[in-house]
Amino acid sequence: MELEDKQRDHKRRKVEDEQQTTGMEILPREIVLDIFSRLPISSLVQFKFVCRAWRTLAQDPLLAIANLHITSKAEKNPCLILHSDFPIRNQLSFIDLSMSHKDNKVRKFQIPFHAKMPEFDAVGSCNGLLCLSDSLYNDALYVYNPFTRDYLELPKSMQYLDQEVVFGFGFHPTTKEYKVIKIIYYRKNCSNFQRARRIIYPRSDVQVYTVGTPAWRSLGKLTYQFVRRPSEALVNGRLHWVTRPKRYSPARRIVSFDIADEQFREVPKPDCGSLDRCNDHLAVLRGCLSAAVYGNYAKLEIWVMKDYNVKESWIKQFNIGAYIPKGLKHNLDRPLKIWKNASNGRVVRFVCILEKGEILLEYKSRALVSYDPKRGIFKDLVVKGIPNWFQTIVHQGSLNWIDTPQDM
Repeated sequence: MELEDKQRDHKRRKVEDEQQTTGMEILPREIVLDIFSRLPISSLVQFKFVCRAWRTLAQDPLLAIANLHITSKAEKNPCLILHSDFPIRNQLSFIDLSMSHKDNKVRKFQIPFHAKMPEFDAVGSCNGLLCLSDSLYNDALYVYNPFTRDYLELPKSMQYLDQEVVFGFGFHPTTKEYKVIKIIYYRKNCSNFQRARRIIYPRSDVQVYTVGTPAWRSLGKLTYQFVRRPSEALVNGRLHWVTRPKRYSPARRIVSFDIADEQFREVPKPDCGSLDRCNDHLAVLRGCLSAAVYGNYAKLEIWVMKDYNVKESWIKQFNIGAYIPKGLKHNLDRPLKIWKNASNGRVVRFVCILEKGEILLEYKSRALVSYDPKRGIFKDLVVKGIPNWFQTIVHQGSLNWIDTPQDM
């Protein structure tokens, strides 16, 4: 009797689900896709729970492509992903700045592979996909869409006993390939090359993985020593890093890696000094390669290369004065031994340009501030549930995923 009741309930729910209408059913599929593709990613993820028809629509690859195209072209407020690893367990959360301010709050992601990789670093964000690396062993790597929860564990690559790793993740618009680059600096004898400040790794090995292929490939040695940060700018299908100063060549350089032909090339830098301060960093401003240069009296200059790879096209776009956010006036003990990003935690970091032209800044991995360059006004960004310590990642939220040979 109980089994019959369950079967009747199941049939009733199935009929109700099939009969549920929303009015969208009478519209042509192209129009429905166009309407949904203009919604924020947080709404797109939720509407698939409305009914079976909408759930099927949410899985349509044309919707993911259309939404990605519209969001990449429209200059709207972005989605921000916050990576926090304090006190110990890593967390990812997000703020959708396209929503109204009063409705905004920090929402946490449930990472499906968290048990396999509880401690991780963010390698980069591209076309709605995140690349995360194991921060303990630099071995495990995942490509992950945090909104759809789809993920791909990449194959293991060559490891060295004593190594330092610099990562990059990007997509080339011509070849349509996603690639992860892993630059390994290593040494064979652990007792040599010890300095008071840091360890010198004299050897290098550049490894590249094309997502969807079976294995990593080695490109050999690299003559440049990069600052130990993931690539900070993906422009024109090229990843960019700033080099470390050498003993007889103290000036830093900007070096790119072309995802298509896999060649490293130097890029002319702006006439703003040598990018030699730890707070100096690269960024992307409206699709252009940019450099944030820390000046005297806590000022920040934003330089923009209007025409890629043309030195004369560098201009100083913004001058940002000193500011102390309200959140920094409360003294918090900085967890130096726990907060892995402490070495990369700059005094102030340029994040992105907002919809109305304000500049979004991150202060000491603790506060987000918008700056209006026309009026010279700073405004603290107060969002409910924001972590005490975090690293901000500009993310283009989408339903995008990669068709690998296994998927097809």
